[in-house]
Amino acid sequence: MTVKFKYDEKEKARLEKMWEYERICCDNGFKLIAGLDEAGRGPLAGPVVAAAVILNRNVVIPGINDSKKLSEAKREYLYDEIKDKAVSVGLGIVDEKTIDEINILQATLMAMRIAIENLSIKPDYLLVDAERINYVKIPQLAIVKGDSLSISISAASIIAKVERDRILTSYDKEYPEYGFGKHKGYGTKQHMDCIRKFGLLPIHRRSFTKNF
Repeated sequence: MTVKFKYDEKEKARLEKMWEYERICCDNGFKLIAGLDEAGRGPLAGPVVAAAVILNRNVVIPGINDSKKLSEAKREYLYDEIKDKAVSVGLGIVDEKTIDEINILQATLMAMRIAIENLSIKPDYLLVDAERINYVKIPQLAIVKGDSLSISISAASIIAKVERDRILTSYDKEYPEYGFGKHKGYGTKQHMDCIRKFGLLPIHRRSFTKNF
């Protein structure tokens, strides 16, 4: 399937608006601005994955948006575009056992800290979807619904989502009867029926599946 995005005046205007937070940061003297987002806070199985992305102000990636608003094919296409054109991309993965030990919020923040550490260049400002990241001595701003308002956070949401989906697809090969390739670990009827029929797996979050 070939993915194409229009780059007309409407798309130019939309993308320019998504640079607003980054532009404000630049106007205040910050040069390396990382957007951060996560995928996998709600599922019953698998890790939480966070991404940090630094984009150059001159980069143009038509179609970039909140990952939840994109089809799988479009996310995969934009994933490659972002990886190719970003100044740096960092990834953080925290497994289900750690989620159970420290809770999903703390695991999410940990994944974000790891993603920042895995950037090839240290950012001087962070734009974060909804949360403030504890114990990180970098100026930051939490933006509610940031994945649809900031281009850097949108890019991070795509990277995190694609990376996590790939992990869950690999589980699908290991545990084909559970259908991880379809539901990606979320609590769908299919997934819950499989848990009742086959039981819990090592990759299930015990703190999320107490009723099974």
